[in-house]
Amino acid sequence: MAGTDAPEGRILLINKPLTWTSFDVVNKIRFRLKTKKVGHAGTLDPLATGLLIVCVGKMTKRIEEFMGLEKEYTGSFTLGQVTASYDLETPVEESKDISQLNEGDIREATKPFIGRIQQLPPAHSAIKVGGKRAYEFARKGKPVELTPREVEISTFEITDIQPPKVFFRIVCSKGTYIRSIARDYGESLGVGAHLSSLCRTRIGPYTLERAVDINDIAVDPRDTAS
Repeated sequence: MAGTDAPEGRILLINKPLTWTSFDVVNKIRFRLKTKKVGHAGTLDPLATGLLIVCVGKMTKRIEEFMGLEKEYTGSFTLGQVTASYDLETPVEESKDISQLNEGDIREATKPFIGRIQQLPPAHSAIKVGGKRAYEFARKGKPVELTPREVEISTFEITDIQPPKVFFRIVCSKGTYIRSIARDYGESLGVGAHLSSLCRTRIGPYTLERAVDINDIAVDPRDTAS
């Protein structure tokens, strides 16, 4: 199912391709449906895939509502390797031996992250600092001061261990950075880590199984009239 129709517009459930920005998806749909009234409800990084809710027409008024819904992600962390962006956007800066870690250590380290926690967003993020995006400073090697924010993680489980990678499932609140969890989780194990893959599988009641490829979106006469 591609989305939800309503008299006031449409909700489209898109499976975002790897390397596409969320704005790339919005632009593609604007062009395909020939309407400017299109917006997404929650950014996915270019190196992430999975569910992106796109609102068309008057449904764009509900974007904040959709953004506030609980999110579910699956993916992998690479232990023992640290990057400045906390993912694969930047090269590995530091490597550490992980041979001392056992399965018990790896699974036990998730527990302190469950519940309401203070999380520091990545410097390579779209958060605005002094009117500019934080990543604009980070990419130029300039220091950027970010403030910790409270987020809630209801589920953090390790689903598979294939050293140096560990695979996870996380259910969390709006505003949670999985890249920051990768960094903090790696630090808690004493070896560092970065996010090596990420897929958003659910937003509230909307699941990835219901999403479609962006090229399969059908034109609806109501879109151009919105």
